Amino acid sequence: MYDNPNKPLDKYQPLRDRILNGDFEYSHFKPQAEWCEHEMNDAWEECYPDIGKYNEKTSMLRSRRKRLLEDFEKDESEKLRLLTKGFTDDFNITLEQVYTEIEGCFGDMIDLYYLIEDKYRKKIKSPTRRGRPKRTI
Repeated sequence: MYDNPNKPLDKYQPLRDRILNGDFEYSHFKPQAEWCEHEMNDAWEECYPDIGKYNEKTSMLRSRRKRLLEDFEKDESEKLRLLTKGFTDDFNITLEQVYTEIEGCFGDMIDLYYLIEDKYRKKIKSPTRRGRPKRTI
């Protein structure tokens, strides 16, 4: 119902492209669980005095909501693990540095990427020229 509109890229794609594709965005399981709660509230208004009827009508919704919340927790922890692994691999920094930057960033996911890129990207030294010096006239 609320699935990601873009197919997730594979793990071999650059981290920046995966972030822009939306691979690390908020999990779609949580809105589905909230929709189940909404339907349960509607059933409560319909069956208010009779608790037995409410339990009978919402048993499937309650079990579905429970599974969705469990899937949400698994999905979010997996996304966080993949994101931190991507940052540690791409920028050669520790998990503590990644978590420090996550706590200090107040923007989007791509803002976090650019913040870490600016702060931890190693400067590439220009190669020293070997061999004979340039001729001056």
